[in-house]
This record gives sequence, structure tokens and C-alpha cells, in this order.
Amino acid sequence: MPDRGGGPTGPRIRVGRPSRRIRTLLMTLGVLAVLAMLFVMFAGFWTDWLWYRSVHYSSVFTTTLWTKIGLFFFFGVVMAVAVGVNIWLAHRLRPPLSAMSMEQQSLDRYRMGIAPFKKWALIAVTAVIGLIAGASASGEWRTWLQWVNGVPFGQTDPQFGKDVSFYAFDLPWYRFLLSFGFACAVLSLVAAALTHYLYGGLRVTSPGSRATAAATGHLSVLLGIFVSLKAIAYWLDRYGLAVKSSGLKSADNWTGLRYVDANAYLPAKTILFFIAAICAVLFFATLWRRTWQLPVIGFGLMVLSAILIGGLYPAIVQKFQVQPNEQAKEAPYIKQNIKATRDAYDIQDSAVTPYKGNYKPVGKEDGQRLRDDADTTASMRLLDPNVVSPAFQQQQQVKGYYQFPSTLDVDRYKGADGAEQDTVIGLRELNLAGIPERNWINDHFKYTHGYGAVAAKGTETADGGGPKYTESDLPAKGQLPEHEQRVYYGEKTTQYSIVGGPQKELDYSDDKTGEKSYSYTGKSGVNLSNPINRAAYAVAFGEPQILYSGAIGDGSRILYNRTPKERVESVAPWLTIDGDAYPAVIDGRIQWIVDAYTTSNGYPYASRTTLGDTTADSLTDGQRAVVAQQNQVNYIRNSVKATVDAYDGSVKLYQWDTKDPVLKTWMKSFPGTVEKKSAISPKLKEHLRYPQDLFKVQRQLLTTYHVTDPGTFYTGSERWQIPNDPTTKSGNAVPPYYLSMKMPDQKDQSFSLTTTFTPNKRDNLGAFMAVDANATSADYGKIRLLKLPSETPVPGPQLVQSKFNSDPVIANELNILKKFGDSEIEYGNLLTVPLDGGLLYVEPVYLRGANTNYPLLKKVLVSYGDNKPVLEDSLKDALDVVFGKKAPSTGTEKPPGGDTTPQPPSDQTAQQAIADAQKAYEDAEKARVDGDWAAFGEAQKRMKAALDRAAKASEKTGKGG
Repeated sequence: MPDRGGGPTGPRIRVGRPSRRIRTLLMTLGVLAVLAMLFVMFAGFWTDWLWYRSVHYSSVFTTTLWTKIGLFFFFGVVMAVAVGVNIWLAHRLRPPLSAMSMEQQSLDRYRMGIAPFKKWALIAVTAVIGLIAGASASGEWRTWLQWVNGVPFGQTDPQFGKDVSFYAFDLPWYRFLLSFGFACAVLSLVAAALTHYLYGGLRVTSPGSRATAAATGHLSVLLGIFVSLKAIAYWLDRYGLAVKSSGLKSADNWTGLRYVDANAYLPAKTILFFIAAICAVLFFATLWRRTWQLPVIGFGLMVLSAILIGGLYPAIVQKFQVQPNEQAKEAPYIKQNIKATRDAYDIQDSAVTPYKGNYKPVGKEDGQRLRDDADTTASMRLLDPNVVSPAFQQQQQVKGYYQFPSTLDVDRYKGADGAEQDTVIGLRELNLAGIPERNWINDHFKYTHGYGAVAAKGTETADGGGPKYTESDLPAKGQLPEHEQRVYYGEKTTQYSIVGGPQKELDYSDDKTGEKSYSYTGKSGVNLSNPINRAAYAVAFGEPQILYSGAIGDGSRILYNRTPKERVESVAPWLTIDGDAYPAVIDGRIQWIVDAYTTSNGYPYASRTTLGDTTADSLTDGQRAVVAQQNQVNYIRNSVKATVDAYDGSVKLYQWDTKDPVLKTWMKSFPGTVEKKSAISPKLKEHLRYPQDLFKVQRQLLTTYHVTDPGTFYTGSERWQIPNDPTTKSGNAVPPYYLSMKMPDQKDQSFSLTTTFTPNKRDNLGAFMAVDANATSADYGKIRLLKLPSETPVPGPQLVQSKFNSDPVIANELNILKKFGDSEIEYGNLLTVPLDGGLLYVEPVYLRGANTNYPLLKKVLVSYGDNKPVLEDSLKDALDVVFGKKAPSTGTEKPPGGDTTPQPPSDQTAQQAIADAQKAYEDAEKARVDGDWAAFGEAQKRMKAALDRAAKASEKTGKGG
């Protein structure tokens, strides 16, 4: 036997021990370091608890915390015990004597080195594995809560007859348990094998048997457990086919069973389940037979079966049964996918109505009727909230430390006559970058809030083309009801503020009385009177001055998490938040209204979508983007309407969809957090609207799923696409627009959200979509689709914009307009309205002068049918002209800010250029109708060259005159 005590011998060198003082100092420093680390951890926990308590949602914090702790300890302990027991068992089953071999002599040194620390090594290894497993399991708190509190959907899948809740709530939890079981089995197997090897139970190069009987039995049981789990995995995979994504040429992210799944994969998974179960029994039988022969044969059979039955057989079925007649084979499964997808995205009632889309010149006999109908069909919102923010900023900012969002919001308020009108609104929020002198006191104590709402009519402008304000100035006054104007919580308010203490805040500045001071009287925020709270926030925010600053005293409160979306997401982490929170004046307060969604990724047969991709358009930015952009979902409901008070930050969650089982599940998980729908006040309900992000998700699905016939769906011949925004060069999708209008089947106008579709890879108009967005309407949420005949070349938004840009008269007038003061042209929202079988397009034209940094509405573009597009000073004039009620006012453009009226070019060169442009335009229109795009492009080039000549000639004429 070799000497196992080994190691070189020789003279020992004594190393002096540190003095008691040094040891005491080191120990003190170590204790202080540990205490500092513990306090940092405590600070994060404590500040979170204080914040949730301040907004009265402490139950969300405690429920989430205890769920995470429970999962962490349970699964951490299970994993640690499983691995630890197998290590202990492998050690106990070690052979009494090791073989005389070089391999074992090498291992002797490791065994002897570990021997004094075996207990601690076992504890350390199992503790680390348990911590990792527990941390992973705690992240599944949502899965656990949904499984425990799951509510039935009341709908079953067509293949297995199971309720949808099984796939949405149960199957994800079973899959987690299965993955945990696999991890537990693999780690235990590896740990046991290493232990057996270390102590001689397994041998690689030693003579004789490669494994002892004890090691063989132990490892075979673990392998049997692993194979048993594989059998369970095969059984769950059968149900997983209902939520599996696969490719189908006519649909992206197709989900659910197809022919090959139902007729090849499903029976294959069932057969593999039984094979794996038999294989597991063979492994367990090794306890008695002490031979690997049968289990190895069984395992090989299982692997071979997985290749042949699970892989090769489905490929043969797909190749020789499906592909020769794929449309007929897939038709029943396509039908199931269509139904499930329409149900999951709440578009099942979106019927498609044929619409003529009359594209022909309007005769005189129809002109007057159409002109009258145009006034009653829609209230054209000329004030584009995406363009006029600079005008609000320039005219209503008042002070440099205020700001408005880059995109304003559209809401409805009653005017002076009591009638409801579309209104563009924005809040004057705080802008720290505009503070005259930046320092800690100014940033966090003095400049703490914005002030006032500013609103303007959506359908009218003031003289000169600016917004016609219904609420303006500082303090704000106008037609909005009396309300608290201070804005402590807003979309731009991202910094923390400390209010209510000895340091006074700047309320607002008045030219007559100067700066006015204020001290916050709200109850929001966390009280900093407690020194422990101050210390915790000093650590959490990395700001030591919070601990000792004299500006903090009795009554001081710290406000943070101040954006509306951030607050709603924090108190309801199980909701997906809409990208556009909007303000409304309700019952004397400014309330931010936030739409929130319940989602799922487990609705059987329903195709998936990625929220960030589906909701992106030309106006999406960091502020307007949907929260949780990478989430893949195949079920969505706008189940919750939330409000955030702009003054005290209080958050209210209201149940909106009373039938949604996902919301009911979360309400069971977090009782008392969501108020009943009946708690929504009538005043609040007047300002609720259909959310844009949900609408964008639905319109994306409807590009494909407006088709309900499986055959047509398969061919993809009726597929639509969302057109790019023609008013920008971003190449992104056109955004939906809020507009008060009536569809052909409606008697009165209704506040609506609208969009257009074009046929796939074409620029003609394919369909028009509108949803009733008025929450007080009986038809709220009703989706109406008008489908235009494919054989009728009705131009879509891109072609209409091209039509506007290429009209010689319009182009010449715009060129002249741009010459005044070197101005820039900006196009507003291109509004589309169905009108008497045709489509009316209206687009405001803004002029941004060189000496101003905000746009003014100067012209309105209108097109209807095949009539010549018109450009006039007002919507009324443009409608009069396009329907033949009056002659166009060509050539009477007034320069901005002046009374001089330039005359149109009078010399022969300018006249000839306009004539050439007109001829090129007619050639382009003919080429477009004929589908000759090469000729169309050539005509466009000739037209541009002619318009450039006309503009130069006009400029020379003006100078000469």
C-alpha cells in the first residue's frame, strides 16, 4: 500500500503571528465591511417597502416578496438536499479498499487533502448549488401565482379538449417543474459520479471491473429518474404542440398543430413516452440484476426511436403526404388557427364590409351633396399633435425650466357652446436642463414641479395659423374646469425631489409679483424625518447629502418614481403598460390616464406577435414605446384602466374587461389592488379611450386574419400591409389617428381611432379600419373594416401624397411659399375619411419660417376621388373647391406676416414650365393607372425639372417687379 500521508519533509519556518492590536483592527474592519454590505442590502429593501407603503400598495410588495422567498427556499433546499444526499450516499457506498493502480494513487492525494474538510466541502457545494437553484426558481413567481390562482377561460382547444387555462397557467408551471427535475437529476448524477470516481467506486484505467455493484446500482437509479423525466417530457410535448410556433408561408409566427403535428408528431410523442417509461424501468431493474446490458439496450432503442419516429417519420409524412396537397391537408388546422387568433386578440367580431371606393371625377350634381356631407361626416383635426408641440413650447413655455412633450395628446372636452370637441392638450412640465443655475438644492428642492395644462382646439387655428388655445397662460385659464395646476408627476419628471420641509419651492414666476413660493401639502412620497429613512435613501440614491443636509427637516418628503407609466408598472408588475399615457382634467385634478394590458403567451393555436415590433410606427420614441417591448404574446386584453394623480401621485387601478380570465387570476393573486369597473366615475369615463398600442397590435394581425376562409388564407392573395408614413422619410409605419367621424353604418360622429391598409407590396388602398374609441359609447371597441375592391385602383396614402407633391399648381404654390423668408414646409397627419362611397383625404400644411422655431398652419390639402387635388388657405375653402362649389384661388398666396400679394409668373418661360409640368403630371397619372412604373418614374422626373424652372422663373419675375 502506498504512503497516503505523503508530502515533502524538511525544516519548518516559523512565521510570526500578527499582534493582538492588528488582529483586533483587522477584525473590526471586517465586521464594519460586513455591516456596510448588509446595510446597503437593507437600504434597497427598506426604500422599496417605504415606497410601496406610500402608494398604499404594500400588499403587492409583500405578496411578491414572500412568493419569491418561498420559491427560493423550497427549490433551493430541494436541490441542495438532492445533490447533498447523493454525494453522501456515493461516499457511503465507497469500496473499503482502493485498487493498487497509478490512477488510485493519484486520487489518494485528493482524498487525503479533502478528508479533514469533507463536511464543510459538502455543505459549501450544496449551499452554492442551492443558492443558484433558489435564485432561478424565485424568478418564476408569476408562473407560480398564475398556476395557484388560475381561472378557467371557458374555452377548450380542438385537439385535446382542455381548457385554455391549462396552456396559459398550468403547462408553464409543469414545464418549470420538469426543467428543475432535469437539472436536479443531472447535477445529482454528475456529483454522484465524481464522488464514486474519487473514492474508487468508478474506475477508468484501473484493472478489473469499471464500477462497483453499489456504484452501478446508485447511478442506474439516477439514470432511471432522468429517463422517467424524459418520458414525462414526451407526454407534455404532446400538449406543447398546441402552442408551438412553426412556419407557414401565409402567416408569420404560426402557432398550433398542423397536419404533420396531428398525424405524425403526436403519435410519435405518445410512442416515445411508452418507450422511455420502459427504458426507465430497465434502469431501475439494475438494482437487482447488477448489469448495464438491458438498460443500455433500452436507452439505445429510445435514442434510435427518437431519431426515426420523432424525426424521420414526420419528415416523410410532410414530404409525401402534405406537400403534394398542402392546402387541402392544412385547411382544418388553418381554420382552427384563424378562430383562435381572432379570439385571442379580440378581433373575432371585426367583420369586413365591401366599400366601393369611388375613384372618379365628381359631377356638379353630386358636388353640393358631397360638400354638405363632408361637414357632418367628420370633424377634421387640422391641429396635428405630432407637429404643433414646438408652437406650444414657443408660445406657452413661459420660462426656460418648463417643457412640453414632443408629441401632444388628443382628448375631448366641451367647448364654450357645450358641444364636445377634439382637443390637443399638453402639460407644462419641469425641465431641469432649463434651470438658470444647476446645483443640488435647485435641482431637488427648489424646482420641483411643472405648472398648468395647455389646450387648443383640434379643428381650428388662430389667425396666422397658430393653435387656438382654449386653456393657456401661467397660471392657466380658459375653458377647462377649475383644477389643481401643479404637476409633480409627469412623463418628463424623472428626477427625485424633496418637498414639504424647511426649504421652500418655486411655485411659478409672475411678471408683476415675481417668484412665488410654495410648500407641498400632498401626502405622497416618503417621510424623511426618520434618520434611518434618510440614511437608507442616502445609500440607495448614492447621495450622502440626504443624510446631513439642513434643507431636510420635519415634514420633508422624498418623491421619486414619478412618471405615470413607471408608477403603474411598479404597483402592478403583472401588467404590460401602453406607451402613451395622457393627461385629463377630472374633478378638479389633473389625472394621467394609463392603459394597461393583460397578456399571455400560452393561448393554443393563436399566432404570436412581438409587442415592440408590432407597436412601432413613425412616432414611436423612447417616451411613447410600449413597456416590455420584447414580450412575445398571443393573447392580449386592455383589462385595466389606471390613473395617476399629477399632484399627489396616487395610483388607481380599475377593472375594465370584466370577463378577462387573466385579470381575474391576477386579482386573486393580489386581492384588493384592482377596483371594480363600477368604481369608475362618469367624469373619468368621458376621457377614457381605446388605446393605441392595442389598436396597432390588432391592425397588424388583421393584415392577415381579416380572412376567415382557410383556402384564401393559405394562398395569401388577400393579405394586406400597413403603409409607411408618407409625411416622413423614416420608412416606418403610418401611425393611427384619433378623429371624430362616422362610418357608413353610423348615424352620428363618434370619437374613433383610424388607420389604412394597402394590398401586399402595392400602394393602392386595400382597406380602411376604424374602432369606436369613445368609452361612453355602446359600440366602444367595435372594429369596422371597409374593404376596397382589388380591381379598382384607389390610391393609398403614399400615392395620395405623391399626387399632392406632383400636382404642378400645388407644387408651384408651395415653392413660392417656401421662398418667403427661406421657410420650410411640414406636412401634418394625412387624414382619411370614407365619404359617400369614396375617400376624402385631408392634410394640413405647416410653414416653419427661418426666424421662428415653430410651425404655423398655412394651407390645407384635400383630395377626393379622381378630382384634381387642391391647396387652399382653409379647410372650408379646400372642400368648396374640391367639390366644385367655388373656383380655386391659385396664385393668390400671401406672404407670412405681410399684405403684399405676389403675382403668378407672367413671362413666357414660367407659363411654359407650368404647362410642361401639367403635361408630365397627366403622363404620370396615365402611367400609374396602366401600371407602367418606368414611365411613371420618367414623368415624375420631367415634372420635377419643370417645377424647378417655374420656381426660378417666378423668383426672377418677383425681383423684376
